Formats: sequence, C-alpha cells, structure tokens
Amino acid sequence: MIKKLIRQMLTAQIFSALTVSLCLLIDSIMIGRFLGVQAIAAYGLANPILLVIGAIGTMLAAGVQVACSRSLGRGSQEETNKGFSSSFALTFGISIPFVILVLLFRGPVATVMGAGTEGELFASTSGYLAGFIVGAPATMGALILVPFLQMAGQSGLLIAAVLTMTIADVAFDLLNVFVFHGGMFGMGLASSLSYYAALIVGGIYFLSKKSVFRFSRKLVTKEKIREMFTAGIPAVFNMASSVVLIYLMNRILLGTGGSVAVAAFSVISTIGNASNCITTGIGGVSLTVSGILYNEEDRNGLTEMIGLFVRYSVFLGLGVGVLLLIFAPYCVALFIPEAGPARTMAILGLRLYATGLIPCCINNAIKNAYQGTEKVRLTEIVSIVEGALLPGLTALILGTAIGTTGCWFYFVIGETLTLVLIALYARKKMGRPAWKDGAVLLLGDEFSVAPEDLLELDLRTVEGVTADAERAGRFCKDHGRTESEANNITLCIEEMGTYIIRHGFQNGKKENHLSVRVLAKPDHWVLRFRDDCGAFDPIHYVPQEEEENLGIRLVLAIASEVRYTYSLNLNNLTIIL
Repeated sequence: MIKKLIRQMLTAQIFSALTVSLCLLIDSIMIGRFLGVQAIAAYGLANPILLVIGAIGTMLAAGVQVACSRSLGRGSQEETNKGFSSSFALTFGISIPFVILVLLFRGPVATVMGAGTEGELFASTSGYLAGFIVGAPATMGALILVPFLQMAGQSGLLIAAVLTMTIADVAFDLLNVFVFHGGMFGMGLASSLSYYAALIVGGIYFLSKKSVFRFSRKLVTKEKIREMFTAGIPAVFNMASSVVLIYLMNRILLGTGGSVAVAAFSVISTIGNASNCITTGIGGVSLTVSGILYNEEDRNGLTEMIGLFVRYSVFLGLGVGVLLLIFAPYCVALFIPEAGPARTMAILGLRLYATGLIPCCINNAIKNAYQGTEKVRLTEIVSIVEGALLPGLTALILGTAIGTTGCWFYFVIGETLTLVLIALYARKKMGRPAWKDGAVLLLGDEFSVAPEDLLELDLRTVEGVTADAERAGRFCKDHGRTESEANNITLCIEEMGTYIIRHGFQNGKKENHLSVRVLAKPDHWVLRFRDDCGAFDPIHYVPQEEEENLGIRLVLAIASEVRYTYSLNLNNLTIIL
C-alpha cells in the first residue's frame, strides 16, 4: 500500500511544486523576450527577496506537514483541524506586515541586492519587487493549501489550481506587455494576480461541506502555532540557504563576468527551479509519509519508503536531466532569443546543472525523512551544507581558479558531496552500509516495537478475514494474554475487516487494500486499520443492516479508545484495547 500511496502522491506533489517556480519561469521568459537582458539581470537580483516569501510559506507548509502528520498518525482529527486553523491565521498575520515593509523600503532593498542606487537596473529591480510583493499573502496561502489538499485527497483540485495560476499568469503577462506597458512592475503584479486566482480555486473546497478540515477561530492556539514554527524551522534553513547561495553567486558572477553572467545565472536558476519540482515533490511526500509512519512506529514501512524514493530519484532525475542536456539550447532561447555571451553561458551552466538532479532528489528525500522522524538538527545541518556551504565554496574556488565557467559546477559538486557525506555518516553511525535495511534513516534499535510484538495482516477477501482474525487471536495467546483479550482482538478484526471489504472494495473496478497492524504493548493492544476505499468513519456512521450495526457497536463498546482520520485518500482507524 505504501508504494501505491507514494506513487499517487508524487504525481500531484511534483505538479504542485510548480506553484512557485512556474510563475517565475513564465515571468522570466516574458521578461527575456520582451524587456531585454538588463531586465533579466534585475529579475535575478530580486530573486532572493522572492525566495524569502517562498521560504516563509515553505516553512509554514513544512510545519503543517509535520504537525498534521503527527496528529494523523495518532488519529486525532481535532488536532489536525487546529493545525489547519492556526496555519491560515498565521499566514496572513505574517504576510501583510511583510508586504508593507517591502513596499516602503523596496529602493534600499534593491540597492542591497546589488542594483545600485539609480539607473535602469535599479528601477527594474525595485519595480518588480513592488509588483510581486503584493501577492505575498496569496503566494504563502497557496503553499499552505498544498499539504492540506494532499491530506484531503484532493489532488485533482490541486492540479486545477496550478493550471489556473499558469493560464492566468500568461494572460496577465501578455496584457502587461502589449496593452498596459507596465514594465517590470507589471510583470511582478501579473504573478501576484495569478497566485490569487490559484488560491481562490484551491480554497473553494475548504468552504464546502465536503471538506475534511474546518476553520475555527477557537482552534487557533499558541501551542499549535509554536509546534508548526518549530517543525517548520528546518525548511527555513533550507530556503535561507538558497537565498544566501543566490546572493553569493550573484556577487561572485558580478566579479567574474559582470551583469551578463548574472543574467545567465538567472536563467539557469529559473529553469533549474522548474526542473527541481521533482526534488521538491519527492521531499514533500517524504516529509508527510515519514511523519505518519514514524508516529505509527512502522519501521518496515519507513525502510520500504526510503528504498522507493531512491529508485524514483534515479528514474526522475535521469529523465529530467537527459531532457535538459538535450534541449538546453532551446530552453535558454526562450529567455535569451539573441545569440551572445549570456546565452552561451546559460546553455553550459544548465547542462552542468542537469547532472546534479539525481543526487539532489535523493538528498531531498533523506533530509525530509530526517525531519519527519524528528531528527530536526540533522535536517538543518544537511540543508546548510547542501544549500549553501558546499555549492558556495565550489563556485568561489572554481570561479577564482578558472573564471565564470567554474561557477557553473556549483550544483552538481555540491549535491554529490552532500550525498557522499550523508552515506559516510550513516555508515559510521549504524555500522552498516547506508542503503542496507534503511540504515540511512538512522533509526535506532529502540525504535518501534520488537518484531515478535508486531503482526501485520493484508486482508483481501471476506472469506479470508476469519482466518486472519483467528491468527491475530493466536498471536495474542502466544504473548501470554488472556482468552478474553484474544477474543476481543479476533472480534474487532473480523467485524471491521468484513464491513470494510464488503462495502468498500469495488468488485474488481480497482485493486483495494486493507492492512491491519496488531501491536502488543506492555499493558494494552493497538489495532491499526488502513484502507484505500471510500471514506468510512465507524465512530459516527451507523450501518443500515442491523447485524453490522450490532457488530460495530460491540467493537466500540469493548475498545478503551477509538480514533479515526481520513487523509491521503486513506481511512485510518486506531483501536486500543
């Protein structure tokens, strides 16, 4: 089921990762084709501020993923709704003051970014900042929507929001160029308006009765805000490292190749950000899934997960990398139509960038899994090393030695060395190769229940439920527990399993799965049911057939606690006996 879940999530997550980079990509193409190389350079200088907006939104989104994956893993819908309510209150509480500050001080900010104090470069940089910053609330809000739409199983709506944003941005950019002639300010404003359009489309679901999440001012709590901030800090390190790297690269390139080199780097980083939707997607899914599995103490699931991500990283990284290598001249021509030094630099740099996508995908899967498994400090260290330290040193050393060409190795060398260091650290820490039995995740022997205290069942047919339920009863007796406990476990699995298969499985229309984990705790038992059928909440739902009604009521009566959540298109039911 984990493989199926990851595959379903990955497509939507990769597509949704374009929510930031797609608008920036479109803007860059329009700027290059209609406003010239100096405008591209201004766009590149404004990029660190744009990334700050993304960093704040990404921090909140990461905090949402971690906090809500914990509550979902524990089966608490109320805690998840607290995360939903608190995250949106926090988003707008942060973004509005940020908009005001940048609008008031956009001139000094442009100067600090390297645009000088006057002239075309300064005016273009300042203008783009003013137009783009207006959309900060929508930009951050759209990033927050992504994990909630994923958890609600609304991948289709997520894709619709991204398509809306893309179409709107193209339309607004064209209107700016051919009708309003708003220059760089108009380009930034076009992006802002397109983010608002995406936010409206994605937000419609949460206003409907179908929404599994509910906003309430009463659920906005300091404790949940603090938890999300703490959980999102590693994402701040990651994005802050990107901001620092772009700033350093711009400074280094101004010294080695001038504004032409900065323009080339702007094109490389813009196309690179779009291609990095695969790395961002892999990282986002890794964070959510690892958080849920970790809170369920599922060592086998985590081991399977990281193996799948390595394989997907190689496949996706190789596929996108080869496309960039082949089509680099055509991609760059979209931004820089005229032949010249900037175009030549950008083609070479983009091809070198493409060679680093595979290790980048793997690094993102691992560091987000570290965050999901509560190794926050390690996530922060990897983010700094991968995002700024190693690529920045590479650009500085090779740029000084061989000029601008040496700077283009920053990405592939930085990502490759990071992956090597992770593997060496895992080997030293765990005493075995990093890729053997999920050693790279650094899960200690104390994590999860002992293998002899765990029984995993895969229920597929009504006829097979009775045999599996009896197997669970024998498992209970083998642990020296009472006949009454064994009978209760057998009853719970038989009643719930039969109902789910009978009413949830779709008679061959698609392959459904129902997995049950039986965990033996010192003083109680935990039964965890997970299926990919239609939403079914046994706590509040009363079947029409009296026999089934009686069976489910009996399960609820003998359980000391029952928790249910519906997320990622999965029913998650925890029964504690």
